[in-house]
Amino acid sequence: MMQSGQHGVTGLAAPDVRTATRALRVAIAVAVMAVSAQLAVPMPFSPVPATLQPVAVLTIGALLGPRLALAALVSYLALGMIGLPVFSMGRGGVAHLFGPTGGYLLAFPIAAWVAGLGGSRQFRTMLPAMVGAMVVIHAGGAAWLAILGNDARFAFEAGFVPFLTGDLLKIGLAAAVTLLLAPRLRAAR
Repeated sequence: MMQSGQHGVTGLAAPDVRTATRALRVAIAVAVMAVSAQLAVPMPFSPVPATLQPVAVLTIGALLGPRLALAALVSYLALGMIGLPVFSMGRGGVAHLFGPTGGYLLAFPIAAWVAGLGGSRQFRTMLPAMVGAMVVIHAGGAAWLAILGNDARFAFEAGFVPFLTGDLLKIGLAAAVTLLLAPRLRAAR
């Protein structure tokens, strides 16, 4: 039963507002992932384009925490799997998960969960979690490339090495964005 009082609605309304807020944050995270996928640069030496998706995964993880970040990235994958053009360069569909970027995509939910373990308040806990999340992304991506090409060396050389420097910068960018946005999100609660 809901009651109305001087300070607003009480009873069932509080959990509903909390649930709606969480759902909105997940939806915004999915939209951020979709936009970050479109900022893609084809790499001539790799079947995998460079995108801003790792920055988004790490930032979403740190800002939303492990559970909501996992939900956001699973939702993102589900939208892509049903054919919405949310994957890199406007692609969608289940078949995309079986292509060269499939391992990276499938690693995103786990990576977001790992990034979420570090929280968003302190750099000293956030940074190792983001590094761990990036390792998860690369492990998933390189493993899938090795399976597809039956060549672990090629997977390492084309799916990891060319992205290492850029992804170290992406970790720093994700940490900076998180430290900038986290206080604002906490204040909005």
